[in-house]
Amino acid sequence: MSKMTLSLVAALLSLAAAPAMAQCGGNFGDFVEGLKAEAQTRGHSSDTVARFFAPVRQDPAVIAADRRQGVFTLDFTTFSRRLISAQRLQTGQAKAREWDAVFDRAEAEYGVPRGVLLAFWGFETDYGSFQGDFNTANALVTLAHDCRRPDLFRPQVFHALTLFANDDFDPATTTGAWAGEIGMVQMLPGDIIENGVDGDGDGHVRLKTSTPDALLSGAKMLAHFGWRKGEPWLQEVEVPAEMDWSQAGIGTALPVAQWAAMGVQPRSGGWAADLPASLILPQGHKGPAFVAYPNFNVFFDWNQSFTYVLTAAYFGTRLEGAPVFDPGNPDPGLDQDGMKRLQERLVARGHDVGAVDGILGAGTRAAVRAEQMRLGLPADGWPTAALMSRL
Repeated sequence: MSKMTLSLVAALLSLAAAPAMAQCGGNFGDFVEGLKAEAQTRGHSSDTVARFFAPVRQDPAVIAADRRQGVFTLDFTTFSRRLISAQRLQTGQAKAREWDAVFDRAEAEYGVPRGVLLAFWGFETDYGSFQGDFNTANALVTLAHDCRRPDLFRPQVFHALTLFANDDFDPATTTGAWAGEIGMVQMLPGDIIENGVDGDGDGHVRLKTSTPDALLSGAKMLAHFGWRKGEPWLQEVEVPAEMDWSQAGIGTALPVAQWAAMGVQPRSGGWAADLPASLILPQGHKGPAFVAYPNFNVFFDWNQSFTYVLTAAYFGTRLEGAPVFDPGNPDPGLDQDGMKRLQERLVARGHDVGAVDGILGAGTRAAVRAEQMRLGLPADGWPTAALMSRL
């Protein structure tokens, strides 16, 4: 479920450096031959290239997994309850004690709290117990060949080749997630090269077998994404019965004093920090409510799903002692088919919702909010049957 992080600049440079050949699609064998030729132009020996690509095969299961991500159609309450079990919470607390010194080091060196690292560790691989069983080299080459996101995955093939040349990757046996991420906190080869940390001092970065390597590498990557040391990321709040709901959403950040003036208050204790914050209403103004501080945005560099990010951020607060959130009493949302119909109607009205896929993403939320404002409904970005009927 991790976001495949790679800078646009690196992707463009990779494409510019490639020989004049198909960047994706076509005969798979011919495509692999093109990768081999490009690898040699990048400075790898013909022997290294031959040994790396020898076991590589196309994997149709990878493409099937890429197209099948229905879990992200669930609402926040349902999704979070599925992912945050009592056992996962208790295991996280036990892991925090077991690896206390490593978590202390991660926060001291990179500023990332243990709750955040535990949340990703728990969600990505259930604390390392299941790291994925897809052959990583096959997954990367298959996704590079597929023409949906070649600019993301083609460079990762060459990053994996670099790891192989450094004796840190075996194309025949290295396994991980369907999208090519490796290890306990699921990082792509390029992220390992850029942010990998040898936490146990053995001279290698082994994210599959070394907990110190995995946790410190994850912390370094979050710091690389812009994590701000000593600042919070998420806080549960209570909202008034009436307010300007159009101010809610990740796109609006106001000082907490302004939220307080509108009647927004922390559910317990005081404000976590005197910082700009966004009001997050994942299921509308009658459902759970949070304020997201600047560090919350860093989560999107790990994964792009809003529901996943909010759940991971919330789980991080739970692991640091926050109470169970109040689910409120939100209006029922739409199922995937209903969401697709809504997206079609929004597109027909001129809104850009991205893919019509039944997933409530940022584009769909913005379009819903615009239509709610036009129709005089509470503009909280939560699509309901009432909105559907008005459209």
